[in-house]
Amino acid sequence: MTGIGTGAGTGATALAAAQTHGFLSPSGGEVVFLLVGVVTLGAALVTVTTKQLVHAALWLVVALGGLAVEYLLLSAEFIAWVQVLIYVGSVVVLLLFGLMLTRAPIGRSPDADSGNRWAALAVAVAAAASLVWVVVDAFRTTWIDLRGSPQGSTEVTGEILFRHWVLPFEALSVLLLAALVGAIVLSRKGNREGEQR
Repeated sequence: MTGIGTGAGTGATALAAAQTHGFLSPSGGEVVFLLVGVVTLGAALVTVTTKQLVHAALWLVVALGGLAVEYLLLSAEFIAWVQVLIYVGSVVVLLLFGLMLTRAPIGRSPDADSGNRWAALAVAVAAAASLVWVVVDAFRTTWIDLRGSPQGSTEVTGEILFRHWVLPFEALSVLLLAALVGAIVLSRKGNREGEQR
């Protein structure tokens, strides 16, 4: 009986929140969230369509920074700063070092286009539609109260991360280490080829 009462109470709360927060009367925070989302989407599109590798890395900084702003707007300050420190700070710097160590061309590179642009676009649209459908279906009646208790605090995030997501977290660290070792191996191979010539 208690579970049924709790479920009914949660449904009534979600219905009340849906009635007070209409899509036709967005608040200022929701408008800023949408605008930052559009800028982030545009930066991501430029990242994958540009033929200059350094420009792609710099536009990736804009896209990842936009995600950090979105986390800030959702009152998840800790996750926003982790996004800035790890992804904008570390991953993009790792990419730039990889470009420098492998002596990638700085200007426009015709090799950056594989010729499978339409197939890649179809796969990207299908993946985006699937992701949007799954997220909307999973969180259809969920509303985030930005004035309530912060869900992105250090305590809550640490508890969820190290209790439920330990294996993916460690797998990501191994992946980043493999990328760094791969960049070093490629740079040494380039140095040996240069010495043989």
